[in-house]
Amino acid sequence: MTKRKKKKSNKGISNLTNTILSILKKERNKTFNYKQIAAILGVNDASSRNQIIKKLHQLKAKQEIEEIDRGKFKAIVNTEYHIGRVDMASRGAGYIICDDFVDDIYIASNNMNKALHGDEVEFYAYKRRKRGKIEGEVTQIITRAKSEYVGVIQIHKSYAFVVVDSNKMHTDIFVPINKINKAEEGDKVLVSLEDWPEKADSPYGRVLKVLGKPGEHNTEIHAILAEYGLPLEFPNEVEDYANKIDLEIKPEEIAKRRDMRKDLTFTIDPKDAKDFDDALSFKVLDDGLFEIGIHIADVSHYLQEGTILDDEAYERATSVYLVDRVVPMLPEILSNGACSLRPHEEKYTFSAVFKMNDKAEIKDQWFGRTVTYSDARFAYEEAQSIIETKSNSIPKEISLTGKTYNADQAVADAVLKMDELAKIMRRKRMSTGAISFDKVEVKFNLDDQANPVGVYFKTSKDANKLIEEFMLLANKKVGEFIGKQKKTFVYRVHDEPNDEKLAALQNVVGRFGYKLNFKDRKSVSSSLNNLLKEVNGKKEQNLVDTLTIRTMSKAEYSTHNIGHYGLAFDYYSHFTSPIRRYPDVMAHRLLQHYLDGGKSASEEVYEDKCNHSSSMEYLATKAERDSIKYMQIRFMEDHKNEEFVGVISGVTDWGIYIEIISNKCEGMVSVRDMKDDHYEFNEDHYALIGKNSKTMYQLGDEVIVKVKNTDLVKKHLDFTLIGKHENN
Repeated sequence: MTKRKKKKSNKGISNLTNTILSILKKERNKTFNYKQIAAILGVNDASSRNQIIKKLHQLKAKQEIEEIDRGKFKAIVNTEYHIGRVDMASRGAGYIICDDFVDDIYIASNNMNKALHGDEVEFYAYKRRKRGKIEGEVTQIITRAKSEYVGVIQIHKSYAFVVVDSNKMHTDIFVPINKINKAEEGDKVLVSLEDWPEKADSPYGRVLKVLGKPGEHNTEIHAILAEYGLPLEFPNEVEDYANKIDLEIKPEEIAKRRDMRKDLTFTIDPKDAKDFDDALSFKVLDDGLFEIGIHIADVSHYLQEGTILDDEAYERATSVYLVDRVVPMLPEILSNGACSLRPHEEKYTFSAVFKMNDKAEIKDQWFGRTVTYSDARFAYEEAQSIIETKSNSIPKEISLTGKTYNADQAVADAVLKMDELAKIMRRKRMSTGAISFDKVEVKFNLDDQANPVGVYFKTSKDANKLIEEFMLLANKKVGEFIGKQKKTFVYRVHDEPNDEKLAALQNVVGRFGYKLNFKDRKSVSSSLNNLLKEVNGKKEQNLVDTLTIRTMSKAEYSTHNIGHYGLAFDYYSHFTSPIRRYPDVMAHRLLQHYLDGGKSASEEVYEDKCNHSSSMEYLATKAERDSIKYMQIRFMEDHKNEEFVGVISGVTDWGIYIEIISNKCEGMVSVRDMKDDHYEFNEDHYALIGKNSKTMYQLGDEVIVKVKNTDLVKKHLDFTLIGKHENN
């Protein structure tokens, strides 16, 4: 007796109206017949087909859909569609950031329609009847933010899943067993998103690379780079190309340049620097003026447009500075060799040369290609020693060679005079509204195995500020020189902070007794500077510095010049670091093009390049921060039994964030672990307050903590709260 095929249920298809409308609106430029809709719904019985046909005609009668051709239906679009970017929250819900709305638009998880964090999407917004709030539904994914993810693989018999590290990724990635690329259970891997079938809960992927075992140093560093799509090594063909470049300094090339090899020239850099992309020259002229040259490695001489080397440099757009390594924009033969202004070597340079008087007023300027010879290399500490002691001699091991004058004394005199001029320029800059960010940088002492054995803080002293002022001068004057010609150029722009962010900053710093003045642009700058000065050396300094920086708009690259708010410059470019920043290479090329009498370059082409450079800079910055966080957690692993004094740097309803004063490591105390009372979040006071004891843990309070848990994979640090610090 043959078995009869089991018919699908004849019950009504649930929520059929909304389902049909959703299908038609999702592909609103296409037409569908009842068979296609039935196939999408996975039904094939006569009853279901009849329900679909009936519902289509009902929706047509209500004028919610239209019949384009016999039996072919299409959505009638009465909805206004918008474009925005997804900011994923927990459990698959999230928000869309869109310029058309003041507030971000909430998207429920069932309305995300396979959108992922950072995706550019089309959506429509609607008001919820009950709440009256605007919500949205994603209708189309325009551009995926990324296609590669880092996670840990879980292998089953015939398939695997990759559990993605990022807490912004709400779904695992399904990987067929034949696409695991020799990964083993528990490996950290880089996986590529390949497809997301209509009815699948998870996207399908392929393992591109096995990064190693979670928690191991190299695995986690490589994972940080892979997470942001940043390269670890140069392709062989790029290295081969770079190694074949002619690096010889040739007389015929020197003849095309301004020869400044006889001018007293030196570099000042960090003591552990490997590449030196800028040098200063100093000369006292017969008329009493000072001729100061800012000499920058002429990277564009070697980096020719249209080559695989240039393509690779453009794609990278920036060097990435992780705690234990640098991932350079250029191969080492250029970054540490031909383009590095090493002492006692002739180099091709691109220079900005200024004549200025004792008041740091510029009387003349010149831009162009040069050839220079670096007489000496200083570490910042050595230059600082000259400035502090007013000494006119320097250690013999860095003394100058091959010059007819008393070189030791000449360099010391040059450093002292340039320090005077730099201080005048800085005072002028601050008086016109520049903001003084001297945020403390966290640095690590590493042993041979890259284990963190100590933490120290990098601060900016006079020698650092000397270099900074002259680099700022070159960047400003190059931007101004082209900007006033109204020709396409690459600017470094920085918009004014918005009022909402300033108000939020005042709300927080007001807790510490500080007051800001928002009357006008100059008063905002002045009060921000006063704030940064007042908090200097206090327990809340790093917190206030960080919050103030977050208040600022993000600096970026653009051909549309709006000036630089933070520096108070009307024109500003990046000209001084072409070894590590591609926009500087573009600035060099454009400057030379215009010096040669060339016409204005395509604004559209360069704006695209600016956008790419800004995006890559953002990714590099995130990778650098992740590497610091990772190293801080590694450092704290060895200090689990110690008590630390920290400052409360953030308060939420799920816990308090604490930054340890001695090493700037930040971790969290979960409200669930605060067992002495039932604590509730008080938004007005930025505090957790005990229901019974009324004990308050408020932003800025000093507390004592111990390490509870360190998670190198998630880069998360948990503290146990011991209590308030007695001296608070």
